[in-house]
Amino acid sequence: MSNIGVVRPPQEPIGLLLARTAKAAGRAFDDALAAAGGSRPAWLILISLIQASHRTQGELAQAVGITGPTLTHHLAAMERQGLVTRERSADNRRIQRVSLTEAGRERFRRLRDSATAHDVRLRAGLTDAELDQFRSFLARVGANLAG
Repeated sequence: MSNIGVVRPPQEPIGLLLARTAKAAGRAFDDALAAAGGSRPAWLILISLIQASHRTQGELAQAVGITGPTLTHHLAAMERQGLVTRERSADNRRIQRVSLTEAGRERFRRLRDSATAHDVRLRAGLTDAELDQFRSFLARVGANLAG
């Protein structure tokens, strides 16, 4: 097989580098949460419930960015673990309200500590000015994708 006509860029394409780095950062974050007894979906659900303590499942699904059936699966597991409770609304039995238990608040604190430690790891060796510039670059890349 011949490579005639294949043009290699002088540097790795930025999109490939960004995708590879994002994937590695995501895996490392998932590993950190797992070591603390959680998962990314559980973390997103817990943080959403901390921000607004009583949410309907529909509101929670929208806040977390997952579909209703997927949320139901995660909530059932979290309910079995004693992290959340679900109650049907008296006004509309189709609506379930989700609340954190004290065990859920404790799990949130443990995962928050893990997420904070992960963020410290990501920032290692970077100055505040570099982090500000990095945020600016990411915002500009995001704007390029949106536009």
